[in-house]
Amino acid sequence: MATVGTGRGARTRRRTALGSLLAVWVAAGLAAGCTVSGGPGDDGRGSPQQPRHSSREPGPGERFGPSVLAVKIDNARGARPHTGVEEADVVYVEQVEGGMSRLMAVYATRLPDRVGPVRSAREADLELLRQFGRPVLAFSGAQSRLMPLIDGAPLQAVTPESASGVFVRGTGRPAPHNLYLRPERLMDRPPGPQALTTGFRFGRPPADGAREDTHTVRYPAARFTFTWSEADSRWLVSMDGSPAITDEGEPLAPATVVVQYVTVRPSEFQDFLGNNTPYTETVGSGEALVLRGGRSYEALWNRPAAEEGTTFTTEEGERMNFARGQVWVVYAKAS
Repeated sequence: MATVGTGRGARTRRRTALGSLLAVWVAAGLAAGCTVSGGPGDDGRGSPQQPRHSSREPGPGERFGPSVLAVKIDNARGARPHTGVEEADVVYVEQVEGGMSRLMAVYATRLPDRVGPVRSAREADLELLRQFGRPVLAFSGAQSRLMPLIDGAPLQAVTPESASGVFVRGTGRPAPHNLYLRPERLMDRPPGPQALTTGFRFGRPPADGAREDTHTVRYPAARFTFTWSEADSRWLVSMDGSPAITDEGEPLAPATVVVQYVTVRPSEFQDFLGNNTPYTETVGSGEALVLRGGRSYEALWNRPAAEEGTTFTTEEGERMNFARGQVWVVYAKAS
């Protein structure tokens, strides 16, 4: 899927947006980005699920770590505003069923009191997370056929079934959009910045770059707009035309936004409505657009293996530095 820049800083991109996407809205509205899940934590309505999970629960007095904490975040309209996303070091945005979107928030330097709403995992998450060694992945379930892949992955899986007392239900919205993780019940402390083996580098920006005030990334049934705020020195996030805010009313505002153009292909899985689950390939190489400081920079990305992070370079081969602060990586379909 293409991205479209708007505002006085936008320029003609090498990609163009796809045509009319009206048809997918119907399926997306029904699906709400939900797959058949692996436990009652995902929908609370008793739909066909796979309740067991072989990843063990910590024993008495034992905690998970020291690895990053990754949490799958619901991003349906009914799941907003989010809780704890502003505390994440990295936020990944991926396309899911029906052309909708879901977030993965990664924590290393801080742990919020609550994170959520928490939703189900996807196959592509396993490849994305390999760069962190053996991370903790908190999610609310997954398709029964996917569970063996999760069980065999080098991660520490945490679900409502595998870790009692770690998840709580909120009262302000209905299931499945009301499940929250309490990280302090899972980890004694954040693992620290050394656990962020993303391959990102921070520092001064390149000398060039085009002025860009606003940039929009479109999925078939979702869109993200990032608008530069000079006063905040951050990119203000909008989702589907509405400002993205925390549950306390503060804006979600990363310092750096990376639009990473990747292969998005069908997977072997689908949701209960028959919508295929897209697989986002994060190993490989391609083009990217880096937004920082009110400017945009053409970049190239490279991740040679799942166990390695992703490096970003300028088109001249110099390492691309990010602004210090939260980073959003938005996976967009390469044209």
